[in-house]
Amino acid sequence: MDEMAQLNLMGSDIPTPTPAELRGEERRLLAEIATPGSERLPGSGVLERLMRPVGGGRPRPVLVAGVATGLAAASVAGVALTGVHSRGPGSSYLPQAVPVAVVQTLGHAADAASRQRELHPKPGQFLVFESQTMEPTDSNSKEHGHSRYLSRARRTIWLPVSGRATGGVLLERGLPAKQYGNWPLPPEARQEVGTTGPTRAADVDNRAEYLRTDYAYLSRLPADPKGMRAHLYTGLKAGTAQGDLEAWSRVGGMLTEAYMPAAQRAALFRAAATIPGAEAVGSAEDAAGRTGVAVARVEPAAGERTEYIFDRRTYTFLGQRTVVVDAEKAQAPVGTVTESTAQLSVRVADSAPKVSGG
Repeated sequence: MDEMAQLNLMGSDIPTPTPAELRGEERRLLAEIATPGSERLPGSGVLERLMRPVGGGRPRPVLVAGVATGLAAASVAGVALTGVHSRGPGSSYLPQAVPVAVVQTLGHAADAASRQRELHPKPGQFLVFESQTMEPTDSNSKEHGHSRYLSRARRTIWLPVSGRATGGVLLERGLPAKQYGNWPLPPEARQEVGTTGPTRAADVDNRAEYLRTDYAYLSRLPADPKGMRAHLYTGLKAGTAQGDLEAWSRVGGMLTEAYMPAAQRAALFRAAATIPGAEAVGSAEDAAGRTGVAVARVEPAAGERTEYIFDRRTYTFLGQRTVVVDAEKAQAPVGTVTESTAQLSVRVADSAPKVSGG
């Protein structure tokens, strides 16, 4: 694990600062920045002072308010600074910033995991997920040419407690489709309303072993943030754009139509807080119209932002969504929601419905 992540995890037990504390740090930082450099003692610069190791030992994580024009709230604009060893010759520590709101939101979600009702599925049983989804669909026809729209559905999926998705069963009810950006709705989009299934959840599930999301596998994962982070980066290079992006995506794969014990859920949320590039979203809406707060990460190549949404009161995971941040790359106006889910309920069942025609 890279040094930045180690230090973030090392500071996971540090109390979250209050907005008032963050504002105080902001005032001190601004005052010191305004002081001419010639009037300061050597080594008294704000970053030098804040990054000074405690008692000559490891670097001290500190919290300061973000210095930016028009700060709306210190708790949102704040960043958590940790000192890391520079790899350059003759260097000591360099500050690294993690948005306070990201750490705070995921920390609350981790704490909430132990308070939420726990399921105890057994081998041979099924986890039943009820959800609402919206995803982009491409359409090609001789009459209307290429088009794109957003398919919507309410779905119930029975997934085996142990085993691949090929052993699962899906029942889906199509909902009225929506436009994708400015694309007109093609006639075939209106034909998706209605119920299909029960059908086999998947014909093929060739995911690598470390990408399994069945309960039996997830319950064996590390229950500590450091070990969970190592799992998220299996086969990836931490600190690279592609590695961090894929690790963030894997977090979503372990939350959507997947269930794990509280200890692993808490570790997952704390590990996610160490993935570089995350940002906070003050308000986000899942596929069912429920609003909450979110943590997100932008995928520059796609021009989109992937958000994980939590109830703002209980910090229960609500769902995820994808939002356009670059109109040209995503071929939709900025702010368009191109994909979303809402996890409505999770329960345990002894059996699954018989597959249609089977």
